[in-house]
Amino acid sequence: MIGLYIGAFLGMLSETSMNIALPALCDTFAITAGTAQWMVVGYMLAIGIVLPCVGFLLKWVKAKTLVMVALGCFLIGAVISAAAPTFALLLFGRILQGVGTGVVLPTMYAAIMRVFPPQQIGAANGVAGLVIMFAPVIGPTLAGVLIGAFSWRAIFVLFAVVAAVAMVCTAAFFVTPIDTTRPKVDALSVISSVIGFGCLVAGVSLVADMGFSPLVIALLVIGIAVLALYVYRQLHVDTPLLELRTLGIAEFRIPAIMVTCSFACTLAVMYLAPQELQRGLGLDTTVAGMLMLAGGVINAICSFAAGRLYDRHGATILARIGAVIAIIGGVLFLMIGTGTAPAFFVFAHIVIMVGIPFMQQSVQSAALKGLPRELAADGSTILNTMQQVVGAIGTSVATCLLTLGQTNYEAAGGTDPAQGFVDGARYGYVFAIVLIVVLLALSFLLKERRELAAE
Repeated sequence: MIGLYIGAFLGMLSETSMNIALPALCDTFAITAGTAQWMVVGYMLAIGIVLPCVGFLLKWVKAKTLVMVALGCFLIGAVISAAAPTFALLLFGRILQGVGTGVVLPTMYAAIMRVFPPQQIGAANGVAGLVIMFAPVIGPTLAGVLIGAFSWRAIFVLFAVVAAVAMVCTAAFFVTPIDTTRPKVDALSVISSVIGFGCLVAGVSLVADMGFSPLVIALLVIGIAVLALYVYRQLHVDTPLLELRTLGIAEFRIPAIMVTCSFACTLAVMYLAPQELQRGLGLDTTVAGMLMLAGGVINAICSFAAGRLYDRHGATILARIGAVIAIIGGVLFLMIGTGTAPAFFVFAHIVIMVGIPFMQQSVQSAALKGLPRELAADGSTILNTMQQVVGAIGTSVATCLLTLGQTNYEAAGGTDPAQGFVDGARYGYVFAIVLIVVLLALSFLLKERRELAAE
C-alpha cells in the first residue's frame, strides 16, 4: 500500500499548500487574485469530475495500471507547472494533478478493503488517516519555506519528486486486488457525471469570491439539475457508473454522512485558523505555520491510534468521545481574541485535532466495513466524492460567514481590522461546532457490524 499512501499524501499536500503561493503567482503573471484562485478551484474541479468515475474505472482497468497512470498524470502536471511560462499552462498542469488525486484517493480506500482482512481494516485506515491528515498541516509551512528560499516553482518540483517516489513504490510493491468485470459503458451517465459534479464543485468553490453572481447561480442550477438526472439514471440502468444503491445500506449511509460532516469541519477550521493567526493575532506566515504544526502532529498520531482502537471497540463510542473533545476545542477557539497568547491557540488547536480523527477515522472505517466487499470500490468513491463536494461547500460557508462577521463588526462601528477578522472567524467556528453536534446526534443512529469489530 506504500505507493498509494504516498500518492494520497501528495494529493492532500497539493490541495492544502497552494493558498500561500497565490500572491506570488499574481506577481509573476500579473494576474488578479480572482484569476489566481483558479489554481485552487481548478484542482478541486478536476477531483470532483474524476472521483465519481473511479469506481467504474476500477471495473475496467487493473488497479495497479490505473494508479500508475494517475501518478503519471500528477508527475507530468507538476513538471508542466514548475516550468510553465504562462498562467494558462500552469493551470493546465494543476488540473492534471487534480486528475491524479481524484483517482488515487478512492482507489486507496477500495484497495484497503481488499488487501487487509476485516480485523485489520481499522488499522489500515488509521495509517491512511495519518498520512492524509498530516499533509494539510505541513503543507502551508513547507510551501512558505520553499517560496522564501527559492520560488513558487520549487513547490511543484517537490510534488514531482514525491510523485516519482510513489510511482516507484507502486510499481515495485502494489498488487491488483480488485477484479475487472468490464461492464457496459453508459455514455449518458459519464457525460452527466462530468457536467453535474463539475458545475456543482465549481459553483460552491466560487461563492466565496464572487457571491451569488449570475455565473455562480447558473453553475449551481445546472449542476443540481444534471446531478438529479445522473442519480435517476444510476438507479434505472443495468450497469450504473456508480452504484448509488450502496447508500441504501444503513450501515454505510449513516457513517458516510458523519464522515462528510467531520471532513467539512476539518477544512473549515484549517481554512480559518492560520488566517486568524496572521490577520487577527498579527503573526507572520512562518510563525503561524509553526504554531499549526503541533496540532498537526497530534492529529496524525490520533488518526493512527483511532484506527487501532476501532478494531477493538467499534465506531460508536470513539465517534462520541471525539465529538465531545472537538466541541470543547471549538469553544476554546471562540475564546481567542487579538491579544490571545499563542500558547492558548496551540492548546485549543491540539484539543480539536485530538477530537476530529477519533470521529473521522472511526466512522470512515465503519462505513467501509458496513459494505459487502464487491461494493468496496463504489463505496470508497461515494465517500470521497461526498467529502470533496461537502468539503468545498463547508469551506465556502466558512468564508461567507467570515465575511459576514467582518461586515457586522464594521456596521457596528468597529475600526480595528484585526478585531473584525477575529469576530468573523468566530462565525466560522460556530459553523464548525454545529457540524460536530450534527455528527454527535447521528452517532445515536449508527449501526455497525459488531461481529467484525469484535474479532
